[in-house]
Amino acid sequence: MDPVTSLSRPPQPSRSPQPPAAPCAPRLIATDLDGTLLRDDRTVSARTVAALAAAEEAGIEVFFVTGRPARWMHVVAAAPLNGDPGRRSFLTNGIAICANGAAVYDLHRDLLLKAFPLAERDARAVVAAVRAAVPGTTFAVERTGGFHYEPEYAAAWAEADSVVGPIEELLGLDADQPVLKLLARHDTADPDAFLTAARGVAGEHAEFTRSSPSALLEISGVGVSKASTLARCCAERGITAAEVIAFGDMPNDLAMLGWAGTSYAVANAHPDVLAATTHHTAANEQDGVAHIIEAILADCT
Repeated sequence: MDPVTSLSRPPQPSRSPQPPAAPCAPRLIATDLDGTLLRDDRTVSARTVAALAAAEEAGIEVFFVTGRPARWMHVVAAAPLNGDPGRRSFLTNGIAICANGAAVYDLHRDLLLKAFPLAERDARAVVAAVRAAVPGTTFAVERTGGFHYEPEYAAAWAEADSVVGPIEELLGLDADQPVLKLLARHDTADPDAFLTAARGVAGEHAEFTRSSPSALLEISGVGVSKASTLARCCAERGITAAEVIAFGDMPNDLAMLGWAGTSYAVANAHPDVLAATTHHTAANEQDGVAHIIEAILADCT
């Protein structure tokens, strides 16, 4: 309490203003999924589910921030904790930032909240430039309503309703469904060299990143990244970057890890991610994210 001086009260000793105490825990945890939170078999361990639930119980919001489309989020929607089996996520808020920041979904309601699409004209410019610079590149397009790909594109995750055809035609389909990502694949290119080459010839039209060990590029609208959308969501909640802790493992996580006040790379992360983060934790197979959350909560007790 600040000192008060009055005629009926003797003067109190003055004190220098003290800075507010730093919180013992972040206000928000942002975590990548594949290679970070998930085990190699694409499951969430019981320890990790428990750690995330404990974080939320302690008042910390948890966001999944992933390159996955919403239709692949069942992996974190199929493990209800302590209650409602009808919920589509074991998180209280059920918010997921998908497609490397191009979409925000409410997993509980299976509802697209926001989209930050890649404009068709930019997508076409990217196709032309990258194909000319790296012959043999094939393309696919991820829209809010589905996934379509070229005949030569190795579509391991094709859907029953996927349309197969030249990318120039695919970009003209379903104009009412925004393009969340363009994907570019090459069978023989070095993944990092492919990324560098694509950025060099088409970086003015889109954001380029990758999360696969193969030469597969993920291409979003200019300025769209995990970091940009996470920053928007945090601003809406009055949360600053300094109050966020983020976890990741691949180049598509770099922007988010650089924006967050505290960042962790799992031990199995890409060398660039390990170099860019000041903190490291155990590998995804050893529940590295859960280990840090448990330590944070222990420090708060």
